[in-house]
Amino acid sequence: MYGSFGLFIGGAWVQGAETAPVFSPVSEKPLGDCPQAGVSDTEAAIDAAARGLKAWAATPAFSRADALHKIADEMTRRTDEAARMISLETGKPIAQAGREWGLSIDQFRWYAEEARRIYGRIVESRVPGGRFEIHHEPVGIVAAFTAWNFPAALIARKVAPALAAGCSVIVRPSSQTPGVAMVMVDCCRAGGLPEGALGLVVGPTQATYAPIMADKRVRKVSLTGSTRVGQQMIRDAASTLKKVSMELGGNAPVIIYDDADLEACLNVTVPTKFANAGQVCVTGDRFYVHESLHDAFVAGFKARAEAIKLGDGLDPTVGMGPLINAGRLDEMEKITAGALSAGARLVTGGARAGFNAGHFYLPTVLADCTDDMAVMAEENFGPIAAITRFRDEAEVLGRANACDMGLSAYAFTSNPGRARRTVAALKAGMVGINSFAMAASEAPFGGTNHSGMGREGGAEGIRDYLDVKSSQVVWA
Repeated sequence: MYGSFGLFIGGAWVQGAETAPVFSPVSEKPLGDCPQAGVSDTEAAIDAAARGLKAWAATPAFSRADALHKIADEMTRRTDEAARMISLETGKPIAQAGREWGLSIDQFRWYAEEARRIYGRIVESRVPGGRFEIHHEPVGIVAAFTAWNFPAALIARKVAPALAAGCSVIVRPSSQTPGVAMVMVDCCRAGGLPEGALGLVVGPTQATYAPIMADKRVRKVSLTGSTRVGQQMIRDAASTLKKVSMELGGNAPVIIYDDADLEACLNVTVPTKFANAGQVCVTGDRFYVHESLHDAFVAGFKARAEAIKLGDGLDPTVGMGPLINAGRLDEMEKITAGALSAGARLVTGGARAGFNAGHFYLPTVLADCTDDMAVMAEENFGPIAAITRFRDEAEVLGRANACDMGLSAYAFTSNPGRARRTVAALKAGMVGINSFAMAASEAPFGGTNHSGMGREGGAEGIRDYLDVKSSQVVWA
């Protein structure tokens, strides 16, 4: 399954000295043995990226745009293969896997056009006969570190803008989902990139992460991961003053005001909460429901959660797959038990599903939660919805903001004025009103505070891959 790909170094697939098994979260059996990079492989990838940078940075922007469109064409052709790989490695339903691959294609299409729009400007100088010319250059070699929960989209959101800017990129995906990265990198070959412009290394931290962070030629790192890992990366990047951008954890509040359309709210909220078994950094975790709608909301949430079919994501009738590994399953049990012992009420779920294998946890709904419970104060990153009630707007906005995370936040209301006040008040990088659709190629994606820095997507997404240069030109 992985042997036909491997590590991608210097424009070619190569095999590492060792392999490691990749396990299915559905069957708990190996999907295959994945080649692993050693230190020398990672160093070779950096050397190749340095050579590739010279050729790619010198490639005209319009030619880079053409290359990214060719990559998107190849990705489109291989959609079924990629969706199957995503579902196999993550366990997510095949329809969700297909949508993720489609979002990844969008990133390459969007940044193909952004490559043509890297504009400079001219500023008149106070020096007689002079002017300032401001333009942009690729930052250099980029290292992209990605998580397993969206193994295609997270890579695309880093690789597409980096290539559009003229950077060379080394991808280091999660060891739990290497096959998805391999398929995407193989699609990138269709773009005719110079050798070394794109590389892929998979393997343990000391063999991959450590050499990249230590090498001063790598000028930028982009991470999607936990806040703890982000903090460590910032410390490691300091020694060589690498630029960093990172999308870290979230703990999104969802506010349901008294004027919300309850049925419409439930119809979008429940499927979103349990997509990818809740393993989504921007999903709603803590639900603040106005007391006038609270009981009906809980009843509606329960009915819809219990109607979700669990199973193998390759089955098109399945609505929710497993958690990624046994550790996440144990964590769900711990979170639920902690909430119940603190006084929360179990509405539905709260246990492992009765399958013979796989990391399956029932869609879980907890009510009567209080803000001091860990299930409210911390990201659960799983299929657990914590519900509480509120009385007035000022109260709920204060409670929603009482968190160090600031990735996303949501509210449901039919009052335009209240919607505007809510957007202004919530401390988050992204706010959805009557919608959870935040991950789009045309819009910037990212958080504030402990949820990270920098943006991916939109016109803003390419900026982290560019250095600004100004020159004073004087003609006597």
